Amino acid sequence: MSPESTRRVLLAAPRGYCAGVDRAVVTVEKALELHGPPVYVRKQIVHNVHVVRTLEAKGAIFVEENAQVPEGARVVFSAHGVAPFVHEEAAQRKLRTIDATCPLVTKVHMEARRFAGDDFDIVLIGHAGHEEVVGTTGQAPEHIHLVDGPGDVDSVTVRDPDKVVWLSQTTLSVDETLQTVAALRQRFPNLHAPPSDDICYATQNRQLAVKQMADECDLVLVVGSTNSSNSVRLVEVAEEAGARSARLVDYADQVDEAWLDGVRTVGVTSGASVPDELVTGLLDWLAERGYDDVSVITATEENLVFSLPRDLRRDLKLAGRSA
Repeated sequence: MSPESTRRVLLAAPRGYCAGVDRAVVTVEKALELHGPPVYVRKQIVHNVHVVRTLEAKGAIFVEENAQVPEGARVVFSAHGVAPFVHEEAAQRKLRTIDATCPLVTKVHMEARRFAGDDFDIVLIGHAGHEEVVGTTGQAPEHIHLVDGPGDVDSVTVRDPDKVVWLSQTTLSVDETLQTVAALRQRFPNLHAPPSDDICYATQNRQLAVKQMADECDLVLVVGSTNSSNSVRLVEVAEEAGARSARLVDYADQVDEAWLDGVRTVGVTSGASVPDELVTGLLDWLAERGYDDVSVITATEENLVFSLPRDLRRDLKLAGRSA
């Protein structure tokens, strides 16, 4: 059997859009259809270059802060969530807001406010500067201590070691988070946990699928953008789970053909903010180079769907449009 005949692709499932991302992207699309352009979006609606460019072509204008939105204009808040002061700024500028925060991030916000109300010190596991972390910290800034991995644990100072709870950024690696929780528990034996695991289902499922196939792969290609935390984690998970190499690309044409030297098995997956058309494009590119034997590696099935933001559903109903 020739080397060419043994070239294959292992395609991870699930991959790509999660329910929160789908909801956020559709929110901007529906707002544009209903109100017409421009619709302003604070920060990237999701962390994906292609999605942002596609929505810009339809009339979305992405800005960094509310101050860049004309007074009285319509603005969508991204899936990563915002701090309360962002809503206050919007109200002061009379902006018409649509909050596309992922419901799973909203759950973490509610937990932060509840534990702060019970006067806990909250250790938030996450990456400094990430939009989700900024939004969660803003829920109770006087109670929250940010740690970015086990190495930060010793620097945490709390008022009462028996009243400490951990929360986490939803897009982290499950293993990474558990290592940090273990270090926290050594420091604070009576550490409290959130009522449910805050790592989102989509992050866990995509990592699980990669773990199941990584040790069979000479190369794992993760479709996603460099500012997408969950996409970057998939690269790391693939390498830790036994892949010889793992790379992150936005588009198929970013793949260096030299990466395929000596490669028999390519694993393919995508981050939770990646439309499947980009994965299809990568599969076509690989097929043109002899990797046309595709096997799907299924970790679990996903069927969760989130309804659109309440204000948008109301406006669509008033206009006689389907939500």
